[in-house]
Amino acid sequence: MDREMERALRERALGFDADEIVEEYAFQDGDAVLTKRKVTRKKVLPDMSAFKILLEEKPQIEHLSDAELEAHKMRLLNLLQEKENINGKSK
Repeated sequence: MDREMERALRERALGFDADEIVEEYAFQDGDAVLTKRKVTRKKVLPDMSAFKILLEEKPQIEHLSDAELEAHKMRLLNLLQEKENINGKSK
Protein backbone atom coordinates (compact mmCIF):
# COMPACT_ATOMS: atom_id res chain seq x y z
CA MET A 1 0.00 0.00 0.00
CA ASP A 2 1.51 3.34 -0.97
CA ARG A 3 1.84 6.22 1.49
CA GLU A 4 -0.88 8.35 -0.11
CA MET A 5 -3.42 5.56 0.22
CA GLU A 6 -2.33 4.76 3.77
CA ARG A 7 -2.64 8.44 4.73
CA ALA A 8 -6.14 8.62 3.26
CA LEU A 9 -7.18 5.41 5.05
CA ARG A 10 -5.77 6.69 8.34
CA GLU A 11 -7.64 9.97 7.95
CA ARG A 12 -10.86 8.08 7.20
CA ALA A 13 -10.31 5.66 10.10
CA LEU A 14 -9.78 8.48 12.61
CA GLY A 15 -12.43 10.85 11.26
CA PHE A 16 -11.87 14.37 9.99
CA ASP A 17 -13.46 17.77 9.39
CA ALA A 18 -14.57 18.72 5.89
CA ASP A 19 -15.96 21.90 4.36
CA GLU A 20 -19.12 21.57 2.31
CA ILE A 21 -19.48 24.45 -0.16
CA VAL A 22 -22.78 25.34 -1.82
CA GLU A 23 -22.74 28.08 -4.46
CA GLU A 24 -25.66 29.69 -6.26
CA TYR A 25 -25.22 31.51 -9.56
CA ALA A 26 -27.44 33.88 -11.52
CA PHE A 27 -27.06 35.09 -15.08
CA GLN A 28 -26.45 38.81 -15.55
CA ASP A 29 -25.72 40.17 -19.01
CA GLY A 30 -25.17 36.60 -20.28
CA ASP A 31 -22.51 35.77 -17.67
CA ALA A 32 -22.87 33.50 -14.66
CA VAL A 33 -22.32 35.53 -11.49
CA LEU A 34 -21.91 34.07 -8.02
CA THR A 35 -24.81 35.35 -5.91
CA LYS A 36 -24.60 33.22 -2.80
CA ARG A 37 -21.91 31.03 -1.21
CA LYS A 38 -22.43 28.95 1.91
CA VAL A 39 -19.60 27.06 3.63
CA THR A 40 -20.52 24.49 6.26
CA ARG A 41 -17.90 22.67 8.30
CA LYS A 42 -18.90 19.06 8.87
CA LYS A 43 -17.42 16.36 11.04
CA VAL A 44 -16.90 13.04 9.24
CA LEU A 45 -17.07 10.31 11.86
CA PRO A 46 -14.43 7.57 12.13
CA ASP A 47 -14.91 4.67 9.75
CA MET A 48 -14.39 1.25 11.34
CA SER A 49 -13.97 -0.46 7.95
CA ALA A 50 -10.99 1.77 7.17
CA PHE A 51 -9.59 1.13 10.65
CA LYS A 52 -9.90 -2.64 10.09
CA ILE A 53 -8.08 -2.40 6.75
CA LEU A 54 -5.23 -0.51 8.40
CA LEU A 55 -4.92 -3.12 11.12
CA GLU A 56 -4.89 -5.96 8.60
CA GLU A 57 -2.22 -4.27 6.46
CA LYS A 58 0.28 -3.86 9.27
CA PRO A 59 2.39 -6.97 9.85
CA GLN A 60 2.09 -8.23 13.40
CA ILE A 61 5.64 -8.34 14.72
CA GLU A 62 5.09 -11.49 16.79
CA HIS A 63 4.16 -13.41 13.60
CA LEU A 64 7.35 -12.50 11.71
CA SER A 65 10.22 -14.96 11.33
CA ASP A 66 13.77 -14.00 12.31
CA ALA A 67 14.65 -13.51 8.64
CA GLU A 68 11.63 -11.23 8.11
CA LEU A 69 12.53 -9.23 11.23
CA GLU A 70 16.12 -8.84 10.02
CA ALA A 71 14.93 -7.71 6.56
CA HIS A 72 12.55 -5.21 8.18
CA LYS A 73 15.35 -3.93 10.41
CA MET A 74 17.71 -3.44 7.45
CA ARG A 75 15.01 -1.65 5.43
CA LEU A 76 14.37 0.75 8.33
CA LEU A 77 18.08 1.35 8.89
CA ASN A 78 18.54 2.14 5.18
CA LEU A 79 15.61 4.57 5.27
CA LEU A 80 17.10 6.25 8.33
CA GLN A 81 20.52 6.50 6.67
CA GLU A 82 18.99 8.02 3.52
CA LYS A 83 17.08 10.57 5.61
CA GLU A 84 20.25 11.49 7.54
CA ASN A 85 22.18 11.90 4.27
CA ILE A 86 19.47 14.17 2.82
CA ASN A 87 19.29 16.25 6.02
CA GLY A 88 23.08 16.47 6.21
CA LYS A 89 23.31 17.77 2.62
CA SER A 90 20.64 20.43 3.13
CA LYS A 91 22.36 22.04 6.12
